Amino acid sequence: MNAGIPIAVGYFAVSFTLGIAARNAGLNAFQGFLASLLNNASAGEYAGFALIAADATYLEVLLVTLITNARYLLMSFALSQKLSPNTPIHHRLLLGYAVTDEIFGISVSRPGYLNPYYTFGAILIAIPCWAVGTIIGVVAGNVLPLRAVSALSVALYGMFLAVIIPPGRKDKILTVLVIVSFVLSFISEKLPPLAHMSAGTRTIFLTVILSGLAAILFPVSKKEVDVTDES
Repeated sequence: MNAGIPIAVGYFAVSFTLGIAARNAGLNAFQGFLASLLNNASAGEYAGFALIAADATYLEVLLVTLITNARYLLMSFALSQKLSPNTPIHHRLLLGYAVTDEIFGISVSRPGYLNPYYTFGAILIAIPCWAVGTIIGVVAGNVLPLRAVSALSVALYGMFLAVIIPPGRKDKILTVLVIVSFVLSFISEKLPPLAHMSAGTRTIFLTVILSGLAAILFPVSKKEVDVTDES
């Protein structure tokens, strides 16, 4: 739950602006709350609300949301490898409910097998703030100054730094890969072939390429994995 606090603060700020988008699409506070509670993805929800405002069909909403959120499939694959083989299916389903960028980040960085209750604690704090922030955004609209919203959002960046810095200190290769991923992510937004892709699609493309190259060039031996699991 303590690890979920900075995520919750950032989620509240982002979902507040999401609530404004929901209001502009014609949703009331309860509908905005339900959308955020069931779909924990800012880009996916923004796209969905934009399509609703444009009177898009259900099929169009389905396809766009699926494509926008496709990167969570990769995160789910990775997170499943952190679970003990004895992890029951209901725990796996609950974890799958909230595989967001931030919750995935703190969960996958845990040493050894992931204790599902660690992630459940973060979910218990973060997701309610995400849903409630949407309600307030729908009701309050533009009352909260933009500077205040931006300031709250900084908590997410601080959380990401807390996730990547400790492992990076232990593994220089990982540090280089993180830096390379930042640079390539920035460049991909400018290059014509990749710039036309959605942010989620670019993330999937870069994740597969970088992780594949890293696995080939810098494989982790079984001995190293066993030592990590024992720790």
